[in-house]
Amino acid sequence: MDPPENPLVPALPRMLITDDQFTSVRGTVMDANPGMAEEMAGRIVDEAIKFVAACEANPDLGLAPSRIVDEGWHALILHTAMYADLCERLGGRFVHHYPGYDPTNYDPPILDRTRETIAALGWEADPELWGPPSDETLVSVAAKCQHAPECTIRPMPKPEPPVA
Repeated sequence: MDPPENPLVPALPRMLITDDQFTSVRGTVMDANPGMAEEMAGRIVDEAIKFVAACEANPDLGLAPSRIVDEGWHALILHTAMYADLCERLGGRFVHHYPGYDPTNYDPPILDRTRETIAALGWEADPELWGPPSDETLVSVAAKCQHAPECTIRPMPKPEPPVA
């Protein structure tokens, strides 16, 4: 796959944060999900970073993570300073989390649109981690969120400086 065209989006999503930050966020996923393999937790964090970048780059689309990817997003958000810096470096719009859980909210077209948006950045969404909320055959996660359709994610614009 060719590298993404957006200069703010590196070839690997984990390059958007330091190795120490990635290790810490991956550890947060593992702490919330005892017994989860380190490799799986890392994949979940990678997908969460892709999701945040897709939201920041496309604030009007109304995107949503899968339940598994949401677990990684929660872990990113818990690292507040790093998460705020990540959003700033991606373009300045803070990608807020609007929790909501109702498995009937699952809307495949929203996840399809999110995966397509990730692909437009030059990445491939990990198909095993973007399934329906009931598909926990691969991995069960602590996150109880299901974003769609009422709580799709739309980043807040970067605040404008006061006019003097």
